[in-house]
Amino acid sequence: MDSKTTYKLSNGVEIPVIGFGTWQSADGDEAYNAVLSALRAGYRHIDTATAYGNEESVGKAINAFLKESGVPRKDLFITTKLWNGDHGRTLTEQAIDSSLAKLGLDYLDLYLIHWPNPLKFRDSWAEKNAESWQEMEDAVKDGKIRAIGVSNFWEHHIDALLKTASIKPMVNQIKVCPGQPQKKIAEYSKKLGMVVEGYSPLGTGAIFSNDFMKNLSEKYNRSIAQICIRWSLQSGCIPLPKSVTESRIKENLEVFDFELESSDCEKIASLECDIKLARNPDEAPF
Repeated sequence: MDSKTTYKLSNGVEIPVIGFGTWQSADGDEAYNAVLSALRAGYRHIDTATAYGNEESVGKAINAFLKESGVPRKDLFITTKLWNGDHGRTLTEQAIDSSLAKLGLDYLDLYLIHWPNPLKFRDSWAEKNAESWQEMEDAVKDGKIRAIGVSNFWEHHIDALLKTASIKPMVNQIKVCPGQPQKKIAEYSKKLGMVVEGYSPLGTGAIFSNDFMKNLSEKYNRSIAQICIRWSLQSGCIPLPKSVTESRIKENLEVFDFELESSDCEKIASLECDIKLARNPDEAPF
């Protein structure tokens, strides 16, 4: 991947159009080896979160790669996220500092509020989001973070945040996969100047046994995973594919030399497949 293949966020920061996801990559050798393999393969955008429990291993891999490759830190884009129990000014400040320490980095490229309505703050979610956001804005001013955004936010969560935000959210990371384009919230986010990131771009294992996707794989002579990732890219969404297998990590990045027909993109978007629906953030039991 050419590291110049980027979107420009509203503050001018450039974000690579494909990222490497680390959700469910176990802390220790699994996460370390996966991230190091991804960086060696050409990924320059790594996505993790406090909740994933693997920031330390992800950070070790990043720093090992920087040391071995000579690639400057500024050429990487590293994201992590605020977990649900850490909303509010003081806890958010502590969470940011903790993530920086675990990752072994001087700054973060992107920091997201992971979920808008945590169980712990269900009666005061808007107020707590506003407090966390204020602390995140201060962290931008202090040089700890280059860009800030949200994850799993629906329209009313964004509207509530915008009432007090001085810096508008630059990213909304949501689940985007075949059969779940999340067009309404994606378009709303983009209308407000946000770049949309899509986690779980491969959905679940069910996608790999889908007859239509098998046919597309044969038609384009590409893997089903590559078809899914290419579809996300053509939808104007940053996909965050995850794998711990080196060959698949490389394969998932080889999606820039072909294009899906628009009719196929439409069919993928409306695909009926046994993929778990995106969670309602107002009903999340955590």
